[in-house]
Amino acid sequence: MTALAWLIPAALVLGLLGLAAFLWALNSNQFEDLEGASWRAIQDSDAPDTSPAADRDDTPRNAQQ
Repeated sequence: MTALAWLIPAALVLGLLGLAAFLWALNSNQFEDLEGASWRAIQDSDAPDTSPAADRDDTPRNAQQ
């Protein structure tokens, strides 16, 4: 029974903390552009380097000395 004396208030505090975090996120416009964020995650903005110098490797693979 003594465990419930601290588990119930702890659960209430954690629930209120979660509610406060959710309300903060709503007020700071965290959920404004949900679709744009998903498109930015899959968009390929890095173009591959197609210069001839990028393909050439001057170091020999099996150099015997």
